Amino acid sequence: MDHSISLIKYVWERREGEKMKAVNYIEDFEVWKEEFVFSIPVNIRFLETDMFGHVNNVSPFIYFEEARIAFLKKLGFFQTDMESTKTMPIVADLQCDYHRQIYFSDKMKLYVKVNHVGNTSIDIHYLGENQKGDVCITGRGRLVQINVHTGKPVPFSEEEKQRLSAGL
Repeated sequence: MDHSISLIKYVWERREGEKMKAVNYIEDFEVWKEEFVFSIPVNIRFLETDMFGHVNNVSPFIYFEEARIAFLKKLGFFQTDMESTKTMPIVADLQCDYHRQIYFSDKMKLYVKVNHVGNTSIDIHYLGENQKGDVCITGRGRLVQINVHTGKPVPFSEEEKQRLSAGL
């Protein structure tokens, strides 16, 4: 086995018994985790892995997008055709923290929740667990609702805020 692959496996195996690293958007992990209700399954495909056999570091952002869209659709967003829509939420920033390696053919459960509803933006959080229930990735992102013609931020309606708050 290549020495660099052995070193990477050693570092990750050593981490197996350690507590999850602290991330700045989670105050109490157990409370934070219990607040998730919505999830989607994610089957890890071979094309998402890199030469070390684990998921490439860009892939979780694709998983976040898939889960975020499914979650927002469940809350009633993206229900009209794109030609007639006047506003849409877009990603303003996105962050991922990697806690455990993910491998080809792993079965993940990716959770999504709204953490905060603002006037024109929302903060969304993510939690990814493998088939053993181990936390592999966590993340957060800010979505801003914009006018599709001007690109300017537009406030959420009270009805939209209520739907988003239901996802808290």
